[in-house]
Amino acid sequence: MFLYNRVSKKELRKKVAAEPFKRVTLSFYRYVNIENPVSFRDELFGYWQHLNILGRIYVAHEGINAQMSIPEHNFKAFEEHLQQNPYLANVPFKKAIEDDSRSFFALTMKVKKKIVADGLPDDAFDTENTGQRLDALTFHKMIDEPGTLVVDMRNKYESEVGRFYNAICPQVKTFREELPVVLDMLADKKDKNILLYCTGGVRCEKASAWLKHHGYEKVYQLDGGIIQYTHEIRQQGLESKFIGKNFVFDERMGERITGDVLSKCPTCGEACDRHVNCANPPCHTLIIQCEKCEEKSQGFCSEKCDAEYHAAVVR
Repeated sequence: MFLYNRVSKKELRKKVAAEPFKRVTLSFYRYVNIENPVSFRDELFGYWQHLNILGRIYVAHEGINAQMSIPEHNFKAFEEHLQQNPYLANVPFKKAIEDDSRSFFALTMKVKKKIVADGLPDDAFDTENTGQRLDALTFHKMIDEPGTLVVDMRNKYESEVGRFYNAICPQVKTFREELPVVLDMLADKKDKNILLYCTGGVRCEKASAWLKHHGYEKVYQLDGGIIQYTHEIRQQGLESKFIGKNFVFDERMGERITGDVLSKCPTCGEACDRHVNCANPPCHTLIIQCEKCEEKSQGFCSEKCDAEYHAAVVR
């Protein structure tokens, strides 16, 4: 058994494209004290590799955070395996909003210091004293109540393509930057209802505990995040209060929630919410760029990156 990928990304893409079956993309997380994250990771990797599961999974002493692509015909075996694991039994998971088998092309499982990097000591606050979970319909109704603030606990590149109406969207690149920024933004708003949301819930759980540690009592979190909200709102036939795209951390880079396009291509100014990575490997910055400008610039975010890349090729 190998715990790393030995095949090129190009070949992996071909392999997934040629598969004669459908896949299910889902995500889940659980904060739980895992005594030995390495052996826990190794055990999961072995069986999930056997089931031809692909994805990106982080394991730490504080729990597990997973995004996965599972062959439809192996889904029952995957569920049964979860139930047999004492750390994962009855863990709730969210299926992707858009049915797409191209979300992952390899199985990557890493042992991390934390499943959500917050830059804080382990004993900085009580991570179990979290805000109240709200189901999608309750969150949907509560957004418009007087004295309520909605706070996006995601990064700038996520909120720029999709967000809830009137949400506070901190302009940060990482979650660890966001915690002190949110605390500062809400410094004089302890009497307000604070509604937190993120992609699937993992960041909100930690952020709500952080706010409660600092004296905020009326803290709420969207259970299941944007993914679960979208499923439930659509089932009820309601108009989504989340507009645009939900950024996802896989090959798709986004799921369309509504037809609203909230951002623009910085090069030509046309409406665009398409994310790409700069073609210069040392940079690899995530940028918004339309297809025409990507073709014209050859995928580079700047003339500097274009020059650096071609200089390296010449050497």
